Amino acid sequence: PQVCWLSPEQTAGKQKPYMYTQGQAVLNRSFFPCFDTPSVKFTYSATVKVPEGFTAVMSATSWEKQKDNTFVFKMSQPIPSYLIALVVGDIVSADVGPRSRVWAEPCLIEAAKKEYDGVIEEFLVVGEKLFGPYVWGRYDILFMPPSFPFGGMENPCLTFVTPCLLAGDRSLVDVIIHEISHSWFGNLVTNATWGEFWLNEGFTMYAQRRISTEVYGLPYTCLEAATGRALLRQHMDATGEDHPLNKLRVVIEPGFCLFLGVNPDDTYNETPYEKGYCFVSYLAHLVGNQSKFDAFLQAYVNRFKFQSITADDTLGFFLEYFPELKEKGVDSIPGFEFDHWLNTPGWPPYLPDLSPGQQLMRPADELAELWAADGLNMEAIEAVDITGWRTYQLVYFLDQVLQKSPLPEGNVERLSKMYPKISKAQNAELRLRWCQIVLKNNLESEYSKVKDFLHSQGKQKYTLPLYRAMWGGSEATRALAVETFSATAPQLHVNVQNYVKKILGL
Repeated sequence: PQVCWLSPEQTAGKQKPYMYTQGQAVLNRSFFPCFDTPSVKFTYSATVKVPEGFTAVMSATSWEKQKDNTFVFKMSQPIPSYLIALVVGDIVSADVGPRSRVWAEPCLIEAAKKEYDGVIEEFLVVGEKLFGPYVWGRYDILFMPPSFPFGGMENPCLTFVTPCLLAGDRSLVDVIIHEISHSWFGNLVTNATWGEFWLNEGFTMYAQRRISTEVYGLPYTCLEAATGRALLRQHMDATGEDHPLNKLRVVIEPGFCLFLGVNPDDTYNETPYEKGYCFVSYLAHLVGNQSKFDAFLQAYVNRFKFQSITADDTLGFFLEYFPELKEKGVDSIPGFEFDHWLNTPGWPPYLPDLSPGQQLMRPADELAELWAADGLNMEAIEAVDITGWRTYQLVYFLDQVLQKSPLPEGNVERLSKMYPKISKAQNAELRLRWCQIVLKNNLESEYSKVKDFLHSQGKQKYTLPLYRAMWGGSEATRALAVETFSATAPQLHVNVQNYVKKILGL
């Protein structure tokens, strides 16, 4: 189940087959013999022989090509099994910084180089300033074929990402900050069990937003965090707040083989990311001083680097580092007990202040109101200049428009004409929202955009909501769903195919 074999039509170039591995959480046991648990770390080496015309790359600190198209890899730093990854395909690379290159199929490499040239180094330098040295040597990115169902996978030295990040205008480059942050939180300091996945993801979300604040400013980061909070709210509303998976410390019942007990992949949801982020933010709030908390994070990484740890280790170190907080008993404040955070399902007891994001949200809210009105006040609409709005401000605006949809007759057509930056965007986050708006408003003249988007990529996060919207809509959108799926099914990952079949009742 860990090794994904793609036919040529599932790739961007459509000429040659492709193979990649995806080990997280417990699938690398089907690829090579290992202790498939994040509590065990080891170095590794590998020798991979591939056919002529193909290249192999791995998550390794060094690699060389020998005769007979044989590649030799070494990972000199200890890592958990889930971070070992291999790709074999028709791939080439281009340098984009002093310690970074992009890898992609030949037809994507120019776009990848243009999008990421100079970008990665800027994020790495800020990360090092905040969290300490980057220990992995290189930071390369591999743009996967369009059928890759995930956003990104933080394999050390070689992050796998969706080609949806190639927006053509660098408007999605900041998505990579999350994967870069894993270089410290997850890859260097690792959760010892999958039941405490929040140690990887909550700290990474916090680190990502610290880097983003340094690069883009606090209002923009607060706006991005607000979209994350909204996703957590949706998830908890859908599952019920008291669902046992809405705890930070999840109980994973072990089985003596992969098919018994709980598969850690089934525990994957927004909670470890966003509720985990809130807990780390709460710890920062207890400290009450950003630079002191930044210093703590550096000390934490330094103390536990190359180790696998539990939440008890983390929180014990926090209290040891701040003895004055330990003395105050901050771990047992009623309602905010550390134990309550870890073991009680539900909404986070503390939410960080995102009000600085209001200065970006307010204009977007007001503009959405104007577009939802019965008679359009074009003078007021034209007075709002959206040319300087970055991705998450536009996403926030479109989310408001979608909530107010269907809009009065003719409004969406006018909106489409007025903002080609949105309706003709290559940015996947904007395309997803625009397609949802087109479907909710039955804008048949733009159904082709929905079809084009689904033909261009197979990322689960974009594909499933659009099929749900089509299937929940009119006769015409249902027909569009069936027609699009029968044309694109062969290029989708098998899991995504099965999810879509379920939605369409096939």
